[in-house]
Amino acid sequence: MQRWILGARPRTLPAAVAPVLVGTSTAVGVADGIIWWRALAALVVSLALQVGVNFANDLSDGLRGTDGLDRIGPRRLVGSGLATAGEVRWATFAAFSVAAVVGLVLSLAVAPWLLLVGVAAIAAGWLYTGGPNPYGYLGLGEVFVFVFFGLVATVGSSYVQAGRITGLAVVAGSAVGLLACALLAVNNLRDITGDTAAGKRTLAARIGDRRARWLYVAFLDGGLVLGSLCALSRPWCLLVLGGALPAGAAVRAVLGGAAGPRLIGVLVLTGRTQLLAGSLLSLGLVLSG
Repeated sequence: MQRWILGARPRTLPAAVAPVLVGTSTAVGVADGIIWWRALAALVVSLALQVGVNFANDLSDGLRGTDGLDRIGPRRLVGSGLATAGEVRWATFAAFSVAAVVGLVLSLAVAPWLLLVGVAAIAAGWLYTGGPNPYGYLGLGEVFVFVFFGLVATVGSSYVQAGRITGLAVVAGSAVGLLACALLAVNNLRDITGDTAAGKRTLAARIGDRRARWLYVAFLDGGLVLGSLCALSRPWCLLVLGGALPAGAAVRAVLGGAAGPRLIGVLVLTGRTQLLAGSLLSLGLVLSG
């Protein structure tokens, strides 16, 4: 069980929790009332997609030789030999299946066209590092994260409650998306050397170490600033700026030249920032709703 928990990458799960919290909260005051089973279903779908993407990434990178025994971050299942490619393939299938089944139920209860969104999310998750031309190897990973773990997850969580797309949900989703991009950006910053050697041209590998550090800061601070703009509609959303507490330490470490194992600590701080900022933004949305 421990190896599968490791493979699920718990430190990345705030990226799945935050958009559902925020999206559901934007529906307060817009919908007649929060339908809690829909919120729970949206959370299950988001978490299952995140875990599925993590397993798919582990599988594809392991088969391509990107995740070797000398990698800096936590050990990967296939690359380190903790699990076979077949086992991880089944784990990926299981996670995506959970997302598909729960998403199907949610779509049938709300709007059947949401099935297309779910199919697109699963396909994008698999093709991130899988398939003949993985777009994660082309420097487009941040685009995927911003769209699906920012806009789609947040606006979708709002839509299943309110039945319509609001400007507030789009702004909040963009803020959540930038924070999710920061999580990916610091992960790729840590792995620049290994990814470059393996031919994995992430955005960080393409623009180089120095620019990748500033890009991380732009994502992290941009997410907090954009989240605070929700206060134009709901004043208590300024609470989101409380996320600057862990973010400040992360930014200082990155701009101070933290590298290798030290960036694992920054990854933890980034996840905390994402979860804290998302929780505070949700609280602000509810208090002002």
